[in-house]
Amino acid sequence: MTQNNTRPVVQDRRDTPLPYDSWIESIGVPIHRGYFIEDARTIEVAPWPERGCNAAFIQMVGQQGVAEARITEIPPGGTTAPMKFALDEAVYVLDGQGLTTVWADGVPKKTFEWGPRSLFLLPRGTYRQFSNARGDRPARLVHNNHLPVAMSVNPDPDFYFNNAYEAPALLEAKEGELYSVAQKASGSGRGATWFGNFFTDLASWDQMVPHRQRGGGGHVVDISFPNSELGGHMSIFPTGTYKKGHKHGPGVVIIIPAGGGYSIMWPEGGEKIIVPWHEASMFVPPNEWFHQHFNTSVIPARYLALSPIRQLSGAMGEGRALAQIEYPTEEPWIRTKYQEEVEKNGLKSLMPEEIYTNRDYTWGYDANEEVGARLVGT
Repeated sequence: MTQNNTRPVVQDRRDTPLPYDSWIESIGVPIHRGYFIEDARTIEVAPWPERGCNAAFIQMVGQQGVAEARITEIPPGGTTAPMKFALDEAVYVLDGQGLTTVWADGVPKKTFEWGPRSLFLLPRGTYRQFSNARGDRPARLVHNNHLPVAMSVNPDPDFYFNNAYEAPALLEAKEGELYSVAQKASGSGRGATWFGNFFTDLASWDQMVPHRQRGGGGHVVDISFPNSELGGHMSIFPTGTYKKGHKHGPGVVIIIPAGGGYSIMWPEGGEKIIVPWHEASMFVPPNEWFHQHFNTSVIPARYLALSPIRQLSGAMGEGRALAQIEYPTEEPWIRTKYQEEVEKNGLKSLMPEEIYTNRDYTWGYDANEEVGARLVGT
């Protein structure tokens, strides 16, 4: 006797690509993978005719399924095709000078200028168009948004790029507020929150406060965009110093605005990954991996961390106390390696001896507790 089993075959969904991954494979532009991008200003891009630009996707270990990182390269004197997008998007300028125009039906177009290391938000449900103001060299931008998460809810790209939804109220700010320089927010976060759609050159941003928790004598600014879940922070720490090891959830895209050095990333008990970096380097610490940042350059080092959705941004499961490694309990080779690396550049480690024996060591800061010339110097 023959049995006719008409029940569908159950396929393990873990074996199928995420909708976002399938979509970017279909575009036909380069997809850069691995643990880090040494220089996002020079990685390979290819024409994306629909967008009127060259482009590439970045899919580093640690961001898959959580955060998009996409390169737009605008040719000398060029302008991209207008595009409407249903999600908020943060844009960081890797290189070049140019203009962005953003609009929605019934709202006058807003045009603003940007330069190297600018950061700005493009609100959801709006049109946007980018122009390169220079005729002698390309401009490069990196885009960050939550599209991988969104496409797991609705996998149709047209839902995000050809959607009638608009949010004109997000462009109806008072005169002088929209895409003017961000303003300091009072009484929030670590006392270092700056709020706005536009941040100028992050390599020279000096409105920061001590970041005491992470050590290294560093300072921090928290970045908050209006009406958006996107945001992040930027940290700066002096030459001759390094930060404490720590861990958190996936999808934090890190971009280097200034300085040089390296980071170490590792799963608990696992292999260490060394990430060399300088301006325009990018990397993403994988979920629940410890990572630690080291400055080996002659100037203060800065890193910009663009956050994923809040549900994934914190330490997972163990609490913050167990998500950081204090200097007295770090593996001894970390200190030894750092001393060797700074000496290669003719420098010395400025890490105080006491930090390796005293968990409660307190770093000294300028009297006004904001970044002073000592730290900002170029």
